Amino acid sequence: MHNPHDPYVRVRDAREHNLKGVDVDIPRDVLTVFTGVSGSGKSSLAFGTIYAEAQRRYFESVAPYARRLIHQVGAPKVGEISGLPPAVSLQQRRSTPSSRSSVGTVTNLSNSLRMLFSRAGDYPPGAERLDSDAFSANTAAGACPECHGLGRVHRTTEQSLVPDPSLSIREGAVAAWPGAWQGKNLRDILDTLGYDVDRPWRELPADQREWILFTDEQPVVTVHPVRDADRIQRPYQGTYMSARRYVMKTFSDSKSPTLRAKAERFLTSAPCPACGGSRLRPEALAVTFGGRTIAELAALPLTELSETLKGTSETARVLTDDLKSRIAPVVELGLGYLSLNRATPTLSAGELQRLRLATQLRSGLFGVVYVLDEPSAGLHPADTEALLTVLERLKAAGNSVFVVEHHLDVVRGADWLVDVGPLAGEHGGRVLHSGPVAELAGVTESATARFLFDRSPAPVRQVRTPHGQLKVGPVTRHNLRAVTAEFPLGVFTAVTGVSGSGKSTLIGEITEDLAGVGRLVSVDQKPIGRTPRSNLATYTGLFDVVRKVFAATDAARERGFGVGRFSFNVAGGRCETCQGEGFVSVELLFLPSTYAPCPDCGGARYNPDTLEVTYRGRNIAQVLDLTVETAAEFFADTPAVARSLSTLLDVGLGYLHLGQPATELSGGEAQRIKLASELQRVRRGHTLYLLDEPTTGLHPADVEVLMRQLHGLVDAGHTVIVVEHDMSVVADADWVIDLGPGGGDAGGRIVVAGTPAETAGAEGSATAPYLARTLAAGG
Repeated sequence: MHNPHDPYVRVRDAREHNLKGVDVDIPRDVLTVFTGVSGSGKSSLAFGTIYAEAQRRYFESVAPYARRLIHQVGAPKVGEISGLPPAVSLQQRRSTPSSRSSVGTVTNLSNSLRMLFSRAGDYPPGAERLDSDAFSANTAAGACPECHGLGRVHRTTEQSLVPDPSLSIREGAVAAWPGAWQGKNLRDILDTLGYDVDRPWRELPADQREWILFTDEQPVVTVHPVRDADRIQRPYQGTYMSARRYVMKTFSDSKSPTLRAKAERFLTSAPCPACGGSRLRPEALAVTFGGRTIAELAALPLTELSETLKGTSETARVLTDDLKSRIAPVVELGLGYLSLNRATPTLSAGELQRLRLATQLRSGLFGVVYVLDEPSAGLHPADTEALLTVLERLKAAGNSVFVVEHHLDVVRGADWLVDVGPLAGEHGGRVLHSGPVAELAGVTESATARFLFDRSPAPVRQVRTPHGQLKVGPVTRHNLRAVTAEFPLGVFTAVTGVSGSGKSTLIGEITEDLAGVGRLVSVDQKPIGRTPRSNLATYTGLFDVVRKVFAATDAARERGFGVGRFSFNVAGGRCETCQGEGFVSVELLFLPSTYAPCPDCGGARYNPDTLEVTYRGRNIAQVLDLTVETAAEFFADTPAVARSLSTLLDVGLGYLHLGQPATELSGGEAQRIKLASELQRVRRGHTLYLLDEPTTGLHPADVEVLMRQLHGLVDAGHTVIVVEHDMSVVADADWVIDLGPGGGDAGGRIVVAGTPAETAGAEGSATAPYLARTLAAGG
């Protein structure tokens, strides 16, 4: 099989996660899509096996010393893989957000713009040419010395330090000062210095107020404290510290998060007065191109920036042409509304992945496998067409493109389809089909086939009647300009529009303070925990009940084990070798430290005495290893556990293990766990549920399950509002609010608000044609 001209990547006996000894052949140099329900094993095959093996082989060719500097994935559980080229992975993992990381740094566009200003900028007469580093706020050569390149300064004002000027100093007018003895000390010092500490603050002369709050002087005086009847207080030397000095010192030096947070309350953040928020030195801001500074160009949407770049000299033309060619793929992927200075932490995972994809288009690599994780996530159908064009171009450049995807339009555009299933977890892990897309129609077991080929019209659903209106706005924020929206209460509303049209900004204005909201539950895709100690069972509260069940067994009572004994987070029941983590870090000479199962507990997390206690033949570690589905049968007659598990089954998470660490869950899984936790609560009164793209990462079969739950909430008298790109969800809504018509400055308006049928016929809406097609074709 190791024919050098073999045009296939051949995988044999893949056993990663739930894969059941999978054998599959995938052609190179084509666009291959991996499909299957959530948890079926498609990511385990594409990322956990194929990409991980390509990565491992690359690392083996790297010198051991250099190898330790690179984060490595472990060797996958696979027999062998032949015909595998080098691989590039574009996943949706969030890197650690930094306030200095921006669209310009992710795409390397900032480097090109700095080079343009360095070589072809207009300098003031007599000014010497600056190196490109001098135009970066992240270097000592370029950063504004006042704000150190952050663009904002933290200041104190009289209003922030003294919120209630009717109080006297003795009554605590200077709220920023510490409490207890330290605050009394400062008041006594002021008294000794001759200031009136019993007069209301607002009646003190302005120069006195200024000195008390802002002086940098630190006079030392002898304080004679007022004597208390029960104790003698001797005179002492007291040093004065102004309120501003105290707050700034605490904020910058304190090791206590609580004290830092308290100090931060008295600070106001404002654009740096020296650089106006541009983050750069005056010398860099004195250089212009086309009459604008580098900061002004970095603040423009990319579409506008591209239009303003016109080179005059030969050098300038070469550099502007390079910049425009780099901007083009970013705009093509529907991200033209972003500016270079937009901070990375404010981008969605989908936007970040598409920026990396645009950068790869310019890299000129060929003969590699690109492995992409749901590149259509967070994309409006109008932008999905552009995405397919970009994937085709990567393929045309001589690369293989492997995509894990749920979006049916992307699946239909593939040359080759690998369908994994049939269901999730233990009921998945098999390749049902590997071949051309059209041939999947004959695979009866496939959950994907039904959605890909069934084109019968959707059953007409009766639109619900609202029982009131929720008025939001006028909102002026980001690209929204005095927008007012009315959300009907007691129905299912979908908010639509292209990326960057203002959807998330608008629903972000819905708060519990608005009339008609009642209780507000926002179900986002943020992780349910940041460490492996947080897991599915602990987050849902399920583990508390399970521990009580174990503590109530005869074996536990005989040994005197209480509920705490069955926690892996506290000393007592846990394995002390690994502190209840289940694995230990192994330090290797010349290689990065690696994790291995704990030698004492073998990954069970508990000590042997605790593991001797069983409930129905299983110890606590074996119960944590159960899937939600198996656990539901195991705990069928324990009502508190059964209720939690049934809601997790209802949102399609039966394949997850109870002890699955929070760090291994996708954003979509985290969101559905939060929804399940909410569903198991006994609800009283009206609740408004806000969900931002709840179908991200979901197979159409899982979307059906989720929609059943959401419609159930509406039928029970609640209100559900979702931001959504999936047209099958929008078609199933009672009301649609469509924003746009474009992204960034071209968006920010409500184009149409109405029923799905009314929206589908709206003029000037980017959503309308796709919604009309879905309503006609039934999904």
